[in-house]
Amino acid sequence: MSNKAIRLADVAKAAGVSQGTASNVFSRPQIVREEVRERVRAVAKEMGYNGPDPRGRMLRAGKVNAIGVVTSEPLSYFFNDPYARVLMEGITEACDAGGAGISLVSSQNREELAWNINSALVDGFVLFCLEGDSRLIELTRERTLPFVALALGFEDQSIPAIGVDNIAGARMMARHVAELGHRRVAILSLPFADDRFGPASMDDVHAAIYATSSDRIAGYFEGLAEFGIDTAKVPVFETQNDGQTTRAGLEYLFSQAEPPTAILAMSDRIALDALDWLRQRGIKVPLDVSVAGFDGVPEAALSSPPLTTVAQPIAEIGRRAVKAILDGASPGYREMLDLELVVRGSTATPKN
Repeated sequence: MSNKAIRLADVAKAAGVSQGTASNVFSRPQIVREEVRERVRAVAKEMGYNGPDPRGRMLRAGKVNAIGVVTSEPLSYFFNDPYARVLMEGITEACDAGGAGISLVSSQNREELAWNINSALVDGFVLFCLEGDSRLIELTRERTLPFVALALGFEDQSIPAIGVDNIAGARMMARHVAELGHRRVAILSLPFADDRFGPASMDDVHAAIYATSSDRIAGYFEGLAEFGIDTAKVPVFETQNDGQTTRAGLEYLFSQAEPPTAILAMSDRIALDALDWLRQRGIKVPLDVSVAGFDGVPEAALSSPPLTTVAQPIAEIGRRAVKAILDGASPGYREMLDLELVVRGSTATPKN
């Protein structure tokens, strides 16, 4: 008999006991006589049977004590991106407190991600970086498990979500830069669409499929317009939130006849990469150019100079998402958390 074919019923028959008794040996051994326990275990060992599949037991109980964190990014994103790392700290803290485990559900291929969502053994899902993909949202709904999206930009208001007001946060940062006296302002944006980077036109901005990107640029434009800045002339360079495309954006911006005196970066990751690029070229921050980020990751306080940013409660977002799942988040559940403008050494008045 192959290991794959061995069942509990086979062990029970070989040991001369009922299937119920054999099951108790593995699940409730204290109620089985010692001699019977030893005989069943010896037979199971000889046959290569290691006990009932825990997945079946958990499914029969209706709970697996695990939260699925779903993203269309590669798994390395959870470890390489500073925002994702802090978010996962909050998620793991809440899972530890609730006695739940974590299952990372990820794939860069949409078909593989759909299969992973359908097959994941979890009690609910935290949806991360799935904006613009309604199909994956529907696949999650079809599981009939609690789920929470970590963004508020979905048009479908029935999607349970936790997030921040990206428009208000970006507006706050744009006002700060304009109040310092900057009028030549450039934007290094998060993606508006997949697999694309470069100078973005207003058509690209208006056609953005990612709500976080479109909301942040809307907030920047609102804040700058309050100070009479013509936003149609504000250069926007679309990055993929990585070093390579950020560097390309900076090379583009600083090759112009009038380079910016202030850069609004849509993430701290972009802003920190920008600080490195500027330092390597002897462009002083904030003397020659001010740089501002968005997120409030720990690295922002440790950069040189320390980064001005819009701080969101990243870990708290993760903790509340898990709590919402464990509490059985219902359709329409929405929660918006506060943002804070943190002014540090990377922004100052322009020198001319």
